[in-house]
Amino acid sequence: MLSRLVEFSLTQRLLVLVATLLLVGAGLRAWNNLPIDAFPDVSTTQVKLIIKAPGMTPEEVESRITVPIEQEMLGIPHQRILRSTSKYALADVTLDFEDGTDIYWARQQVGERLAGVMGNLPPGASGGLAPITTPLGEMFMFTIEGPISLQEKRTLLDWTIRPQLRTVPGVADVNSLGGEVRSFEISPDPAALAARGLNLGTLQAAIEDNNRNDGAGRLSEGEETLLVRAEGAIQTLDDVRAIVLKGSPGGIVRVGDVAEVRIGALTRYGAVTRNGEGEAVEGLVLGLRGANAGKVVEGVKQRLAELAPQLPPGVTVEPFYDRSELVGRAVHTVSKALLEAIVLVLVLLLAFLGNLRAALVVALMLPLAALATFIAMGAVGLSANLMSLGGLAIAIGMLVDAAVVVVENVETQLAEGGAAARQPLLHLVFRATREVAAPVASGILIIVIVFLPLLTLEGLEGKMFGPVALTIVFALSASLLLSLTVVPVLASFLLKRGVAHEPWLVRKLQAGYAPMLAFALARGRLMVAIAGASLVAAAGAYLMLGKAFMPTMDEGDIIMQLEKLPSISLAQTIATDLAVQQAVMKAVPEVKTIVARSGSDELGLDPMGLNQTDTFLVLKPRDEWRQPDKDWLADQLRAVMDNFPGVALTFTQPIDMRVSEMLTGVRGDLAIKLYGPDLPTLNRLAGEIEAVVKAVPGAEDTITIRNEGVQYLRIQVDRLAAGRFGLNVEDVQHALKSLLEGQVAGTVIESTRRVPLLIRGPADLQRDPAAFAALRITTPDGSSLPLSSVARIERVDGPVKVDRENAQRYSVIQSNVRDRDLVGFVEEARAAVANQVPLPAGYRIAWGGQFENQQRAAARLGVVVPIALGLIFVLLFSTFGSVRQALLVLAMVPFAMVGG
Repeated sequence: MLSRLVEFSLTQRLLVLVATLLLVGAGLRAWNNLPIDAFPDVSTTQVKLIIKAPGMTPEEVESRITVPIEQEMLGIPHQRILRSTSKYALADVTLDFEDGTDIYWARQQVGERLAGVMGNLPPGASGGLAPITTPLGEMFMFTIEGPISLQEKRTLLDWTIRPQLRTVPGVADVNSLGGEVRSFEISPDPAALAARGLNLGTLQAAIEDNNRNDGAGRLSEGEETLLVRAEGAIQTLDDVRAIVLKGSPGGIVRVGDVAEVRIGALTRYGAVTRNGEGEAVEGLVLGLRGANAGKVVEGVKQRLAELAPQLPPGVTVEPFYDRSELVGRAVHTVSKALLEAIVLVLVLLLAFLGNLRAALVVALMLPLAALATFIAMGAVGLSANLMSLGGLAIAIGMLVDAAVVVVENVETQLAEGGAAARQPLLHLVFRATREVAAPVASGILIIVIVFLPLLTLEGLEGKMFGPVALTIVFALSASLLLSLTVVPVLASFLLKRGVAHEPWLVRKLQAGYAPMLAFALARGRLMVAIAGASLVAAAGAYLMLGKAFMPTMDEGDIIMQLEKLPSISLAQTIATDLAVQQAVMKAVPEVKTIVARSGSDELGLDPMGLNQTDTFLVLKPRDEWRQPDKDWLADQLRAVMDNFPGVALTFTQPIDMRVSEMLTGVRGDLAIKLYGPDLPTLNRLAGEIEAVVKAVPGAEDTITIRNEGVQYLRIQVDRLAAGRFGLNVEDVQHALKSLLEGQVAGTVIESTRRVPLLIRGPADLQRDPAAFAALRITTPDGSSLPLSSVARIERVDGPVKVDRENAQRYSVIQSNVRDRDLVGFVEEARAAVANQVPLPAGYRIAWGGQFENQQRAAARLGVVVPIALGLIFVLLFSTFGSVRQALLVLAMVPFAMVGG
């Protein structure tokens, strides 16, 4: 078959040249259309549910929202992991599906089951499916700067910038963080309500019933029709104040008589700070699954430029994270490596072939094979990234192997005298190519088989290294096809008959190699002994080498994660973050910009507590650093954080952080998950495990993700006492929620903006727990009584959040590893924990993170690599027809370790 392919190519030379030109055009088009990103998309098929329940505590969120949803989601086909976090006012449920599951099918299954349980959730609970993005979908981040208030910045982001950016192709959503969400706030005076025989329920009902525009129908007027519109929607604060709550012959009671009406803000669950200067408002652009990062960012920048004239005077959008910059650095790195490899190959070709025309024929294989590879990458949906293009760089030297063999044999045939000199040139080219076609094909196929095990890897490792192997396979396959078609055709045009001469470099190398070979052949036993000793030394060195999943990729920027006391307030979190930023900016001049976000975001995609902060450090160029070493820089930052006792610290990078979260739900090289039913026991055991792991050499930034340490003001309603006053449990709970968290009583429509109407008690009440027992509760007859008359009030400890995985509670200890291999660290830590921390019945430990990926990859390769070696042996045997020769060639594989 190979002979026929060569024969066809040489008899249809014009067709082959035309096909080559078409290949060039198609390859260039494929390159222009390839999605470009920094790294392969390693995201799992993941569906996230975000349910908001204002005012609810973590345990109530778990029992009334999370558990019912989990029970409904269990059993969905192809589901791999069900993970959830229940925290104040928010339930975050994540479902991971098996690789290859269609994301739209998965979302449909989850959506259908969610619809069946939403009706059973508590009143006021709202939410649903999160945007169809991936954990790695963070494309572009910016803050809004200028001489306007936080509330105005947030309004500008929510109602001007965000809607416009959501129309950019490839954008899934824009997450709003920080600032204040504007509201019409109604703050009732309980004493004034009671004095007029009113309660909070009456106030809320009156507001809801007096805020509506509606159509009443049509009227006919001669030959025309009039549409009737009844207007009564609230538009201003005065409209709220004028709403009548009670009317009598003696007068009327308006909202303004019993409540203060003002512009306020919804309850804040997080904040953003910048450069130690104060609070900020941040926008986070999320890309759709599979979106081209470069084109998404380009579209976002273009839309922001169009919006710039519409912004208030002095207001600007300041980006601080741009995925396209990382993409550019990654592509530049690989492009530089490719260029250097191509130049080196060309120089070596010219030096060893000694013929400019022959070197040119071989060199043409590099761009042609690369263009063919781009076509194949586009066909299978591979993006151009550090891994896939890195595979092409690895293959550069191998791409010319087949072409070199063909060209050298053609030159040899053309240089022969005698009968060969009288044969047509095309016949000599055909004969030369046919002679080496089978060995060349076998050689290429062996190299392809070497990389096939990478294609069998699963999970993260498969998605990371699969593109490398696929690109190499595509490139080598293209080089083989081109070497048997295009190379003979080009050789028939460019190579001439003549006397063959060994190049000068080859003659010099042969002159040095011949004595060495003679020496080795004369002392066979000595050479075998030296080779054996070298092999033993290499094997020993390998056993001493550390093992890790993969090296950390430098993304350029750093995220410094801070964990404070779980009971910390938002105001204190902001103060601590600003102090940290000021200290870092002063002590570490390598940091250009700092943006920190604490607590939860608006969409609920990153459900952190108020005690958790992601501090984004944008760094200056490396040539401006005092020492161009990122580990050194991390040590400088740790030295700064030593001045902030009680603040736990870990370091990561934007994409690295999201990958770790996606895999294990936590951020770190190692995740130790402790499963069990009782939260206090989990917390005690987690603290013991953390102490043991910290003592293991190499442990760094080891922390337990705290889910305890928050105080609750527990109010137990006395049903009998409440009943004497005509109250039930729900009446008391509704009054408390209205006065503290607030109750949304409708919406004010301002042009395209929607502003919530919020009934909430005075701000002083929210800052004075001691006066809480004296809080007045209005009874149905209009009188009032202190809360302590119908409820028992006490302080108790409780969880700040409840984490669950596959319907089990768990606590997690995370750690990074420094200056040693990950596998060795885990083995030592695992032994230490087993010896020092006995687990009660019903509790178990799982070790995950990057270590889990390494173990899975090693197990898979342990099976697949021997199979690949067996296939290579079969191929060698079919080529040589001799078991001895095949084994001789295969014996060189272990000796390769000596050089490695």
